[in-house]
Amino acid sequence: MAEKTSLLPEPLSADSLHQDCDISQLDFPTTEALEDLGDVVGQERGLEAIRFAAAIDRPGYNLFVLGPPGTGKHTSVRQILKAKAAGEPAPPDWVYLHNFETPHQPKALCLPRGQGRILEAEMRGLVEELRTAVPAAFESEDYRNRRQSLEDAAREQQERAFQALREKAEAQDIAVVRTPLGFALAPTKDGAVVDPQAFGKLPEQERRRIEGQIQELQGELEAIVKRIPVWAMEQRDALRTLNREIMAQTIDQPLNRLKQRFSELPEVLAHLNAVRQDLLDHLHMLLQIEASAQNPGMGGAQMIGPRAGDALKRYRVNLFASQVWGDGEATGAPVIYEDNPTLQNLIGRVEHISEMGALTTDFTLIKAGALHRANGGYLILDIRKLLTQPFAWDALKRALKAGKLRIESAGQMLSLITTVSIEPAEIPLKAKIVLCGEPLLYYLLSSHDPEFSTLFKVAADFDGSMPRDGGAELIFARMLATMARREGLRALDRGAVGRMIERSARMAQDKERMSIELSAISDLVQEADFFAGEAGDTVISARHVEAAIDAQIRRADRLRERSYEMIERGFVFLDTEGAVVGQVNGLSVLQLGTFSFGRPSRITARVRLGAGKVVDIEREVDLGGPLHSKGVLILSAYLASHFALDRPLSLSASLVFEQSYGGVDGDSASSAELYALLSALAEIPIKQGLAVTGSVNQNGQVQTIGGVNEKIEGFFDICKRRGLTGAQGVLIPASNKKHLMLRREVVEAVRDGRFSIYPIETIDQGIALLTGKPAGQRDRHGRFPEGSVNGLVEDRLADFADARRRFGAPREVAGRTEQGDV
Repeated sequence: MAEKTSLLPEPLSADSLHQDCDISQLDFPTTEALEDLGDVVGQERGLEAIRFAAAIDRPGYNLFVLGPPGTGKHTSVRQILKAKAAGEPAPPDWVYLHNFETPHQPKALCLPRGQGRILEAEMRGLVEELRTAVPAAFESEDYRNRRQSLEDAAREQQERAFQALREKAEAQDIAVVRTPLGFALAPTKDGAVVDPQAFGKLPEQERRRIEGQIQELQGELEAIVKRIPVWAMEQRDALRTLNREIMAQTIDQPLNRLKQRFSELPEVLAHLNAVRQDLLDHLHMLLQIEASAQNPGMGGAQMIGPRAGDALKRYRVNLFASQVWGDGEATGAPVIYEDNPTLQNLIGRVEHISEMGALTTDFTLIKAGALHRANGGYLILDIRKLLTQPFAWDALKRALKAGKLRIESAGQMLSLITTVSIEPAEIPLKAKIVLCGEPLLYYLLSSHDPEFSTLFKVAADFDGSMPRDGGAELIFARMLATMARREGLRALDRGAVGRMIERSARMAQDKERMSIELSAISDLVQEADFFAGEAGDTVISARHVEAAIDAQIRRADRLRERSYEMIERGFVFLDTEGAVVGQVNGLSVLQLGTFSFGRPSRITARVRLGAGKVVDIEREVDLGGPLHSKGVLILSAYLASHFALDRPLSLSASLVFEQSYGGVDGDSASSAELYALLSALAEIPIKQGLAVTGSVNQNGQVQTIGGVNEKIEGFFDICKRRGLTGAQGVLIPASNKKHLMLRREVVEAVRDGRFSIYPIETIDQGIALLTGKPAGQRDRHGRFPEGSVNGLVEDRLADFADARRRFGAPREVAGRTEQGDV
């Protein structure tokens, strides 16, 4: 096996670098002949999970849809949920009513679908009717006559009492006199009041007789005066009874009409009874409101308390949540998507209005949130948007755990606000919550939030690609046809579909799979349609798709062009010809938004005697990521296990990406670093016309890496700028052959022998190709062939070990023996 893998690999053929789409297998002239695709393509596992979560009616079986952006997560969820919701009953209406017993705690009332809107309209009509009917009743002739009768009766009662006293006093020659200080009694003679001087001249016996009579009459007068407030109170009670009777006659007819309409809803009837009682208890308020409304100049000065309109609000209905609005009819359960899931948009809010510098509120200012609108149905949220809103995630979990919706502000949740406000009654929650987001957030929540797994028990995992075969390519074509019709675009011919399939495979970085990132594919179809329109064509062809691809790259590749220019002008050192010891061209990928490109870099290695440590300069200055550092540490293990097995590893080596200023991560350069290290140890130059990518394990096997197409094309572009010589090429892991979907330009250069791509399985293959010398295999005595790369490396490491042993041997220094050290 070792001898087989050490053989130099043959360069890949041009046909293996790009998997063309066989458009002869696409049996249609244009996509206009294809049927629409019902489900999102290539997501059978995810669609199955969505249907399961929608069907199961158990606590905690909410859904998290995870997958790469643009894979149709939202589209799939909405289609499936709307189809299921259409066959489910619409949820009931919820209204908030004034609580006459505890006004700061409005009551929540659940009503059959559509009844909330009817009740709200009827109560609004009742309020308007009261505004005119009540004042009219108290201005009627009948009411005025009955009130006048009460007043006359009270006045006559007082008059009779005083008249009886007056007649008794006159019989005794005493008069009842009204003074500014009240009533008084005075003696009379011949009908005239006796003045005090004349009274004093009367005989003493006469005076005493008169004073005794006055004193007796005074007692009766005081008794009458004391009864005056009682008579007034009795008059007010009689008037209040009259007013309640008139009010009852006025309101009972419309209220009874409402009671008949809602006779099957006991809670509504109870509320109407409470409304009637409150109207009777606050009759004076209604009359005062009407008076201030008719004479606002006086009413503003006389009224103390709420404005006229506010006092009547208590009898209205706040239609809080309903699936029936206007003349429409609710069809099925609601499917709600909340694009801005703030705390208030999620669980509702209590609004306030400013009046005379103060903030006031009432039950009519309670507003529903997305959870209320989706109650009885489904709510779709973006998890990233939800997590970035303060307190929204905790509020959602609290509502799901409790099964109830409680409206409260962030200040109330944190006990930061003590202002008196209303406390709306809780509403039961029965809704299926669907979260959509990238896999990273799903796994982070699963790991760090202990409540997450109990509340979201179903995960729908969407893939970013699908297998590429004949049947799948036809399904992909139907997906393109569906996109074109939905967006009003031109149809695609077979060539355009084939080019879209090839581009999709390139996006998937796999010739045997196709990307199903629908947003990117849709964008490309729309842009190809634009170029078809510019050319005046009625059908999108392959050249229009190619023009759209080129335009996308052109718009995004300014930094790539600038980077390559820096290399071409010699500001960034990179050799593409010749051979240098301890120096190799490594390949990396830069990601800029949705655009990525390969960037060649010079990697150098230097070795000397040491304690067996390979220094990663990138890591030492905190420019190397953990994966890159892992790859470098593997190099030490490889050297120790492959060379000078009977001696300690006694080198000190340094590795660095030259002119790298932005940091390096990933282990795809570990094989290139090992090649540079072996070259430095063996002192054999490496061909600079070849570039390297691939990670390596401790056994010397070259492993798969990502971004292989961009890396190859990046080095190709540099070589093309300097002139292709035919000796240039790229070494890639052999396992990456299935990922190759290179540009036509690269494929043609390989076909013409101007560029080469070598599949590498082992480090021995790679170093032999890079140096032009055999790597060498150990013979039956365990020795590498003389002059081979491995033999020279082992000899160098053995020399290092011997030198280190010599440095560590005891030696005489100034008459004493000291132990050496390295």
